[in-house]
Amino acid sequence: MSATVIFRTVFSTIRLSGLTVYEARRGRLDPGRADEIIRRWAHVLLEHAKVEVEVEGISNLNPGEAYVVMSNHQSLYDIPVLLDSLPLTLRMVAKAELFRVPLWAHAMQASGFVPVHRGNHMRARQDLKQAQRAIQRGFSIWIAPEGTRSPDGSLLPFKMGGFHLASAVNARILPVTVSGSRLVLPAKSLRISRGRKISVHVGTPIDPRGFGRHRRQELVDAVREAIATPLAARDH
Repeated sequence: MSATVIFRTVFSTIRLSGLTVYEARRGRLDPGRADEIIRRWAHVLLEHAKVEVEVEGISNLNPGEAYVVMSNHQSLYDIPVLLDSLPLTLRMVAKAELFRVPLWAHAMQASGFVPVHRGNHMRARQDLKQAQRAIQRGFSIWIAPEGTRSPDGSLLPFKMGGFHLASAVNARILPVTVSGSRLVLPAKSLRISRGRKISVHVGTPIDPRGFGRHRRQELVDAVREAIATPLAARDH
């Protein structure tokens, strides 16, 4: 059964990715159309795995505001879960190399994804400007501050990149806690467990401007606590 779900997931991803590229080449991939395709992909993946998503804290969102969304990262399913459950125009930061792939690059740019050039300070400044333009256009940007998936669900140390970005683009950080996704697809596994329930807790937005450059670690600690507290409550 897991192999069947994987096949359907891969097929749906290829099909909707192809549609995105086709629409981009035809000049029809505006942000609204891209959002429609991305949300459809997320919903289809959750349907294939028969995942039930429970969301709380949506009232913490300010309609029309774009955020830097930060969540813990347990599974590849975190991405479709967040896309399907949060009423935001949500995009991810992506490796700059993906923006050099023919055809696909134009689709990613038209869809509003933000490139990240690691180890290149000059290009990193351009990335920040592009992220700022995305925020101004109403795109919320998702970042996993852990930088990778946790193998056991516990929070890993947070990296600073996302916090620098949030401060640079003057966007509030939306802390989100995802619980249960690793039971669907653990890190470094290809075995999908169907019929699981995933919980999403949306916390109170945190404004980096309330901390300033010299209190950056306090900002990191505040976001970490906002994500960790609901996670601990779920685990117990």
